[in-house]
Amino acid sequence: MPGVTVYAYLTHPLVEAFGAAWLERGTANVRFLKPIHDGEEVLVSGAVTAHDAKSLTAMVSAGTAAGGECATLTATLPAGSPVPVNLALYPVAPLPAERPVASREHLASLDALGTPVNPYDDARAAEYLDRVSDALPLYRDARGWAHPGFFLDQANKALSLNVRMSPWIHAGSVVRHLGGARVGDVLATRGRVRSLFEKKGREFVEADLVIVAGDRPRPVAHVLHTAIYRLPPPPAR
Repeated sequence: MPGVTVYAYLTHPLVEAFGAAWLERGTANVRFLKPIHDGEEVLVSGAVTAHDAKSLTAMVSAGTAAGGECATLTATLPAGSPVPVNLALYPVAPLPAERPVASREHLASLDALGTPVNPYDDARAAEYLDRVSDALPLYRDARGWAHPGFFLDQANKALSLNVRMSPWIHAGSVVRHLGGARVGDVLATRGRVRSLFEKKGREFVEADLVIVAGDRPRPVAHVLHTAIYRLPPPPAR
């Protein structure tokens, strides 16, 4: 099961508890520890771990009977407005006509990632909400909120539409909501490669992405998206 789908499950109790406030200015730091397979029952649980005048912190986890804890999310709900991003640092760039194979050399050479553009219209919203089994009313009202899981779906596209990666693994993401998006918005994902590193033979890329809405670009989310784009060869028999 894709990490972005597991993330969508993890956000459900946060939005159920904190509503639109978390979609407008909340944060999330999600890490995927073990795979969850299609057909498995996923248990999502969480608790508020800290609360003061400046912010609230909550921990949420997802697990299965076979795998135990498979993903964790640390969320905050700050009292104040989110720190804005400088859109000048995230220029629009064309998607490549032919996607090259992901390599450290190619990813390091990019000044900017090509910009995927996708409408979050009524049909797309309905299809996405059914896919992640989220029935919360604030997503389904007229001009309902865009689901936060869709932001990470777009973050995936910012990588997969720029380079060919097969197989690849979503390792984790850090998300800041910057006002949220609504059904009917057209979303564009601008970004750049922030870092490249190797760990235990796995090659990682961290993308620094801003998702904007509308013709007059309005930032709705800032995402640091980490993926393994190359796995080590299997051991020789």
